[in-house]
Amino acid sequence: MNVTTAPTENVWTIVVAAGSGARFGGPKQFSMLGDRRVLDWSTETAHGVSAGVVVVLPANDADREGGVVGGDTRSESVRRGLAAVPADATIICVHDAARPFASAHLYREVISQVHRGADGAVPALAVTDTIKQVNALNVVVSTLDRSTLVAVQTPQAFNADVLRAAHASSPEGTDDATLVEQLGKQVVVVAGEVMNRKLTTPEDLEWARAMTRTES
Repeated sequence: MNVTTAPTENVWTIVVAAGSGARFGGPKQFSMLGDRRVLDWSTETAHGVSAGVVVVLPANDADREGGVVGGDTRSESVRRGLAAVPADATIICVHDAARPFASAHLYREVISQVHRGADGAVPALAVTDTIKQVNALNVVVSTLDRSTLVAVQTPQAFNADVLRAAHASSPEGTDDATLVEQLGKQVVVVAGEVMNRKLTTPEDLEWARAMTRTES
């Protein structure tokens, strides 16, 4: 492990890669990105900053990849990953495999915040667009103050006991920080990275491939 900001911690990472890629048109985690797959980019970085990594995958791929079979929802997939994390882990990171460019620095930033006492830490970028809330008829009902809004990324880091407690009743959420917040716990924000873009559409993958060509 190479977590210089928290050398006394036992850090484990869950890489969530169990999606079917419905919006993408296929399992994007196995798409090639340069000379490696999207999944490989994400897991290699996680291994560099963790004592161990649990990869959560679709049922047909878990055995081949040495991973854990995911669930029907993202939260259920995280819980299955949690079950494979050793009980003596002190900090657990959760990362979406579809963000292949998350850096080791970003991991260290969120881990450092939990090491200092936060229940959880998430990377985020400021919202630059005007955000409007609409109703079921697509009529604007309010314009939100974007100065108080951020767009959250992964990896997210948590005190291990807090994350396990957040998942104990099998709740659902779009990210793990939401579940921790529902316990009334403290989640802090660190500066995210523009390159840490989530690959959701084929156009996102083309962007990522262009970035790898630019860096080579």
